[in-house]
Amino acid sequence: MADEVDASDPAVSMLANDRASAELGMQLEALGPGHATVTMRVEEWMLNGHEIAHGGFVFALADTAFACACNSGRSTTVAATAEIDYLAPAAAGELLVAEARERVAYGRSGITDVTVWRREPDEARIAEFRGRSRTLRREDG
Repeated sequence: MADEVDASDPAVSMLANDRASAELGMQLEALGPGHATVTMRVEEWMLNGHEIAHGGFVFALADTAFACACNSGRSTTVAATAEIDYLAPAAAGELLVAEARERVAYGRSGITDVTVWRREPDEARIAEFRGRSRTLRREDG
């Protein structure tokens, strides 16, 4: 993790227990209340039948950044709904970056937007994701 990540943040321990994100090679680059940056390199085995990154893996990257942003500095927060718009394909070997920013938090509900873009070999926007979250009460989870 980069220097921009406080190891005591609740989102760090959440991500440390996230085996799926770890298996996909995701790395946390930046984290703070309501924002997070997570990277993932597209591997050959992540390609679909059209030889481009399977949308499920792009969604998983965005969802992980969403989860980190929602859980940074607060109680356990989970996704209520999420949607994604795919804008461009990604290929094997490309480094994808998901930048999450909370747009609004009201009571226990929130809305977070995530932009997924390609850092390498050149910069291009890959997808836009919007997640709606719910912070759990202690007895909920």
